[in-house]
Amino acid sequence: MTGLDGRLRSGIKAPWAIRLRDYGRALVDIVLPPASLDGFEGSLGGLSVSAFNRIIFLEDPVCDGCGQAFEYELASGGGRCIPCQTTPHLFSRARAACIYDEHSRGLILGLKHGDQQAHAKLFARWLSRAADPLILDCDAVVPVPLHPSRLLQRRFNQSAEIARPLAALRGLTYLPDSLKRIRATQSQGGKSLGGRKTNVRGAFRVTASGAKKIVGRRILLVDDVLTTGATANACTKALLDAGAASVDLAVIAGVHGAREMPK
Repeated sequence: MTGLDGRLRSGIKAPWAIRLRDYGRALVDIVLPPASLDGFEGSLGGLSVSAFNRIIFLEDPVCDGCGQAFEYELASGGGRCIPCQTTPHLFSRARAACIYDEHSRGLILGLKHGDQQAHAKLFARWLSRAADPLILDCDAVVPVPLHPSRLLQRRFNQSAEIARPLAALRGLTYLPDSLKRIRATQSQGGKSLGGRKTNVRGAFRVTASGAKKIVGRRILLVDDVLTTGATANACTKALLDAGAASVDLAVIAGVHGAREMPK
């Protein structure tokens, strides 16, 4: 894996590969110049060079189960990290566009709580690249839903705002109303791993109309952040119980080491 500033590595990169990567990024800056000096601006959601370079993007090979970077280079491609081998998620595979840290957090929270919906199209492009192997295998895109009370408060579902342009970008079927949150759960923030699982257990259900569209289909579930996977697993269970053939997960960012948090 390489971050845009080279801080995340999946092994030693040859100097020519690093130079080629940097030349490519310089070309992108020429063709699609940043729209602002220190943030997002305009309909394209332009990100400054300095902000862009601080994001640690995740690139294959990554853990196929959670999308996180391996601590060491694998002898061969593919594979899963130790937590995903010992306690697999219910979803089949996952990909995250970047690591959730102090550099990506503000951008994601800006969409989630700051009503900065211009970020959504940019995140969709990130996911189109990071989750490409999953997208090629999926039949339809489903966003993680908000409870109606939370949706009324926030006025939009950040996961849906990312999933919609992603589906349009890749020519996929978009199913925004197939999965619903039937219980107003508490925030997952600050809860233990066990507390997170309990909080969302049975909180999701496939709608009657959605069931007809989901049966036998390979679903790409879209969310903003993957922490322990409790929410995504609860959504996956509902989708699989309703007859989905499989469920993969695509998120903007993954929290490193989250599955090691206290039970």
